[in-house]
Amino acid sequence: MQELFDKEVKDAFFDYDKADIRPDARDALSATAKFLNSNSQVKVVLEGHCDERGSTEYNLALGDRRAAAAKQFLVSLGITADRIETVSYGKEKPFCSASTEECWQQNRRGHFVMSTK
Repeated sequence: MQELFDKEVKDAFFDYDKADIRPDARDALSATAKFLNSNSQVKVVLEGHCDERGSTEYNLALGDRRAAAAKQFLVSLGITADRIETVSYGKEKPFCSASTEECWQQNRRGHFVMSTK
């Protein structure tokens, strides 16, 4: 199941200092919803991440808003809220560590982990 999860579930990326769901994130979240609808036993942890700019406190709040926005979008596609736990890591767990726009974009994301609960 983990292999299928890794293949089918897509991260949602965000613009700088925003928690709005962009068109590419809609596509990614729609693919994730399709997987979750087909695998009703799977629960997820939706992690909110930010790039390195801004304070730790600010980015924790922004990561929380991003995770909540992605969760709400999934709920609007029929996934029950109790299957999605959210957590914010702010800028504490970067995917990429270079100080470039390309790298920062990779860090501004809602990332899915299959829940072990």
